Amino acid sequence: MTKSSETRATLWVILASATLTVMAGAILGPIVPAIQSSLDVSESLAGLIITTHGALIVLVSPIAGTLIDRVGPRRPFIAGLLLYAAGGGAGLIIDSFIPLLISRAVLGVGVAFIYSGITVLIYDLYEGQRMNRALGLRSSANSVGGVVWPLIGGALGTLSWQAPFGVYLIALPLGLLAVVTVPETGRSKDTTRARSGTGIAGVAAILRRRPALLSVYVLYFAANAFLYSIVVFYPQLLAELGITSSLSISLYLSANGVAGGISAAIYDRLVARTSRHVLVAIALLLWVGAFIGATLANSALTAVPTVVVFGLGQGLVFPSAFAWIEALAPTDRQGQFSSYLASSGYTGQFLSPVLFGLVVPLFGIRGVFGAAALIATLGALTLGTALGRRA
Repeated sequence: MTKSSETRATLWVILASATLTVMAGAILGPIVPAIQSSLDVSESLAGLIITTHGALIVLVSPIAGTLIDRVGPRRPFIAGLLLYAAGGGAGLIIDSFIPLLISRAVLGVGVAFIYSGITVLIYDLYEGQRMNRALGLRSSANSVGGVVWPLIGGALGTLSWQAPFGVYLIALPLGLLAVVTVPETGRSKDTTRARSGTGIAGVAAILRRRPALLSVYVLYFAANAFLYSIVVFYPQLLAELGITSSLSISLYLSANGVAGGISAAIYDRLVARTSRHVLVAIALLLWVGAFIGATLANSALTAVPTVVVFGLGQGLVFPSAFAWIEALAPTDRQGQFSSYLASSGYTGQFLSPVLFGLVVPLFGIRGVFGAAALIATLGALTLGTALGRRA
């Protein structure tokens, strides 16, 4: 299978599957109170239904990446879709806490295989500008999923707290479609490539030779931490401005996803005119402006630019990070090193409320965005200095 042999149907299956990685937790956000009430558990335990799959993604992604390097991305990707349907859809019939938590762990394993499988499929099926386009569309699909699936979850939640779990079953027909549309890429059959080292020692040796990989992981960690600073703390800022309706808050957060989807959709055209370094520098400057805007917002109208401008930057950073892994990681270890990107991203999401939460007692909610602006400024200065040295 050559990189020119993929079909339009293959791309659609990949992009549809990309929305599922966002849907995994987002679709249940609106029904957490109903889960808490129906299962008679505390708010924190109900929250575990949302976060457990993320912990499994962090732990299992490196295993998924290593397996993908050995057998190719197709079979792990399809297996991930089937696990996703089983683990997510189980909530339709489970009505007790522990079994539901176990099903969420199965869901997390499925997401880990889907996430890394999509990444390596794009690496293997596309090249050059077409790969940049596929990566941009993948990030755009993630953003669209972040807008659409929570709305569907909220709507189904009006029927019953279990109804939204039925949406996870969409992964089953996607898995069947993948069987007939997603090709083997030949990765597992290529025996001519020398393995670039295994185990922790091998990974450490590669990172020493290519330290830029660590910079990409830090960037992706920070991007996800920034994103969840918006998701977690922006509703509290909006409440200070008198915006408390769940629908109104969801519209602000949806604006972030729409903006990110737009910039990611044209990523390939932007990167063709400049470079990934420049696009990421622009994104960091956009984030500085967005977070400063959050600290100054004093009305419903002035709170809009923050989520829009942040989303525009997000749509530039995410595909750039994946493209850098493809360029920097050894070809026979792309699954493994792309899986570390997934782990760093979900770790950033998990730690974001903890790290930024330390600021709230000292400086209030606006202090969270002031701290984020400072961090983004430091990142922009660091990257700007590096670009200046290269010039």
